[in-house]
Amino acid sequence: HLHTPMYFFLLNLALLDLGAISTTVPKSMANSLRDTRDISYAGCAAQVFLLPFFMSAEFSLLTIMSYDRYVAICRPLHYETLLGSRVCLHLAAAVWGCGFLYALLHTANTFSLPLCQGNAVEQFFCEVPQILKLSCSTSYLRELWLLVVTACLSFVCFVLIVVSYVQIFRAVLRIPSQQGRHKAFATCLPHLAVVSLFLTTASIAYLKPSSISSPSLDLVVSVLYSVVPPAVNPLIYSLRNQELKAA
Repeated sequence: HLHTPMYFFLLNLALLDLGAISTTVPKSMANSLRDTRDISYAGCAAQVFLLPFFMSAEFSLLTIMSYDRYVAICRPLHYETLLGSRVCLHLAAAVWGCGFLYALLHTANTFSLPLCQGNAVEQFFCEVPQILKLSCSTSYLRELWLLVVTACLSFVCFVLIVVSYVQIFRAVLRIPSQQGRHKAFATCLPHLAVVSLFLTTASIAYLKPSSISSPSLDLVVSVLYSVVPPAVNPLIYSLRNQELKAA
């Protein structure tokens, strides 16, 4: 019963969530228990690569999943044609591949800069904006341009998600069963809320000017985009899904 495109995408989402939350939380917990803030250069580079990799791939996957739900609800007779197994595999490969290339570009840009203002990152993990503060080179503009392009692409994905859900809501409102409408809204609205939270907080973390930066604000914003969505997604997509429970 779980061999459908939706559950195939959920499998990929689960792997991305697991990777994203494992990139920052275990190291932070270990440092807290040892009362230290140390991280190796290789470990810092790994965090700079892995978190953008998992988070960018996850956002792309959520866009595809919203399209999957749109086709399933609004164009059910074309579902097998538009989202066959080959198409799903190609979409998943594109998600992972684009995430890898994006993270590679981020990491190469960030660590090509000379870091001449110490080696203390004011965050519980190695976050790109915090590392850029340690640079005394004007080459950081390359990284800023990459962040601006990322923000534009993320906004496009968000618009596509919203458009998909608007079409879904229009179809759902025509369902005569109140239980059916409630089930659709119970899944769609939390999804939109988490996507909005991720996009808003990530944009604030990466694009806000340094003049309004403070350690407490940076910490809260970073937790909201790097820890909360991977932790909440299983609650939205899996633990409340009756078919998954039955399986």
